[in-house]
Amino acid sequence: MDRSPRRRPHNMLHRHEFHAMGCEMLVAVDRETAPSLLSQVPKWFEEWEQVLSRFRYDSELTRLNQTHAQPVCVSETLWEVFQAARRSEQMTDGLVTPTLLDAIIEAGYDRPFDVLPHLAAPAPDSVWTAPRSLGGIIVNDLARTLFLPSGMGLDFGGVAKGWAAHQAMKRLQAEGPALIDAGGDIAISGPRADGNPWQVGIADPFDPGEEIETLHLNASGVATSGKDRRRWTRDGFFQHHIIDPSTGHPAETDLLTVTVVAADVMEAEAAAKAAFILGSRAGLEWIEAHPNLAGFFILENGQSLYSRNTGKYL
Repeated sequence: MDRSPRRRPHNMLHRHEFHAMGCEMLVAVDRETAPSLLSQVPKWFEEWEQVLSRFRYDSELTRLNQTHAQPVCVSETLWEVFQAARRSEQMTDGLVTPTLLDAIIEAGYDRPFDVLPHLAAPAPDSVWTAPRSLGGIIVNDLARTLFLPSGMGLDFGGVAKGWAAHQAMKRLQAEGPALIDAGGDIAISGPRADGNPWQVGIADPFDPGEEIETLHLNASGVATSGKDRRRWTRDGFFQHHIIDPSTGHPAETDLLTVTVVAADVMEAEAAAKAAFILGSRAGLEWIEAHPNLAGFFILENGQSLYSRNTGKYL
């Protein structure tokens, strides 16, 4: 499923589109001849998904989530994504954490979104227990092992998508300026071949197919979090996939979408999600407190808010 912001690859770009990780992917490389690695990108995402997907019964992540009696030696891929998740949790003071697996399943997001029914089953009666942080996991850096406490499961979600986009961009940049759009998590290697920035359009959630702003980006990452697309109904109430760790329920916020530009896509993804959970006022204050970030907010009432740094990219 496409997410905003929307990339605008030039007609002369070599591009490849495919489906992976439950969303639409686009790869674009700016050079005269077709890059030899372009056709390999879907295979990379398939390999990463087999490690990181909570929806695959035989993925490495699923096996890790089922093992609580002993440390588990994990692959380099899972280890790197775990470390990225750690950085996101620290950066957001715990607002963005992969320890919310039980909460997201209880909200009804128990299968890939493209096969999730519009009406989810009634929510079971339960008492929410605040999640433990990743600090509760016993980590052995030398042995590359993780020991999950009993009852804890991990869902890497957006951090895995952002990490994959970043990795694909790094592999492709040797062949030319590259842009990877993993369902709205966008990694950009640097300026276009002619020295100009890439143009990335921010979609208007109230008018599908239209764009509300255009960002001009060089080496950076950009991501959007919101409740305009991945939503469903449960017990008569709309649900979405961004969980507030303080409640264990989909975040109650006056924001519809948040788009953030950062140094890399993983940081942008975490920041967009944190600001969305905080809401427009506190979220904008949080973005402004991080001078390396730029944020663009669309509220439920249609109002738009811009952080101070956003003007650099418009």
